[in-house]
Amino acid sequence: MSSYDTLWINARLATMTPGAVPYGAIADGALGAKDGAIAFVGERAELPDAPERLAARVVDAARRWITPGFVDPHTHLVFGGERVADFERRVAGQSYLAAASGGSGIAHTVATTRATNEETLYREAAQRLRAMIASGTTTVEIKSGYGLDVETELRMLRVARRLGRELGITVRTTYLGAHVVPPEYAGRRDDYLALVCGEMLPRVAREELADAVDVFCDTIAFSPAESARVLDAARRLGLAVKVHADQIADTGAAALAARYGALSADHLEHTGEAGIAALAASGTVAVLLPGAYYYLRETVKPPVEALRAHGVPIALATDCNPGTSPILTLPTVLNMACVLFGLTPEESVAGVTRHAARALGLDDRGELRTGMRCDLALWDIASPPELCYWLGTSRCAGVVIAGEPL
Repeated sequence: MSSYDTLWINARLATMTPGAVPYGAIADGALGAKDGAIAFVGERAELPDAPERLAARVVDAARRWITPGFVDPHTHLVFGGERVADFERRVAGQSYLAAASGGSGIAHTVATTRATNEETLYREAAQRLRAMIASGTTTVEIKSGYGLDVETELRMLRVARRLGRELGITVRTTYLGAHVVPPEYAGRRDDYLALVCGEMLPRVAREELADAVDVFCDTIAFSPAESARVLDAARRLGLAVKVHADQIADTGAAALAARYGALSADHLEHTGEAGIAALAASGTVAVLLPGAYYYLRETVKPPVEALRAHGVPIALATDCNPGTSPILTLPTVLNMACVLFGLTPEESVAGVTRHAARALGLDDRGELRTGMRCDLALWDIASPPELCYWLGTSRCAGVVIAGEPL
């Protein structure tokens, strides 16, 4: 019997394992997969026998770099329609706040998503997800939140689950019923929160449609007290939690996320020192979203230096959505994180591998080491910083899911 199902040789490995060597790099490496997991990773010279005697299938990587498959921990991939008109108005000077209060923005996407049938939602989201996979993504989080009624929220989550089954990658689903208050509940915020906590969440949990629950805690969405109601309800149902935090103002949302042991607090442009210290103490991951910062032409950057100083792990995500971040490829986000936020290339790549996996509560991926799930991305690059250097093209030569090329 072969030691490995597949053995990649003549490879350069960016293991992303923390240590003295940047990127955990191995210049002349080999990687073996067995039963969907990594069974060997190291120098090719360390292989105990000839590759052909060790593996049922030997793949010459032709000196390509291999990284862990990229993990995108924050997307709104399932939605109906588009928001091109929002884009035009924003280019002309309209603010995000004005769009949110003027019947466009999220409200527009809610209306179009409610009017879109399940098959169309699936077909359009699958097209977007294929583009993500072609750029190295092997795990993706997908939120609901553009239905804001029972049936549409469930429909979005069913589509997200189906995407994972049919496209072959890991999809983690997140219920975001507490995105904003829908128009029909204007002036009845408590009634809408009662619907979220008393009807939607129990159905989502009962039908096993979500792996986590998110809430948008900010000035244009829900207060910390309102958000806490949703987080309490989620925890009673045994669901992990996440928080859209402090994108518009420092409302204490990061500290709220930390108090609830959230997997991640996302955005964080306006988070202050107290919130960052709370994240560090709780182990909550900071997910930064440079696409939204870019599209909204924001001027306040996330507090990267303070996050570093407190040792908060920093993940990155596309925030793929029709209004504020219509971005599909994580390599684009890597470039933006370096250019706009000042992350180093190594920090950025860690942000879409090991830290991004942690932001989804996944401890079986994000690094190349034995025992980890064998999700890989192969790259036509000369060095790992090139992952952050090229813009507008994908250098991805292929992905591997649980040891099998996709």
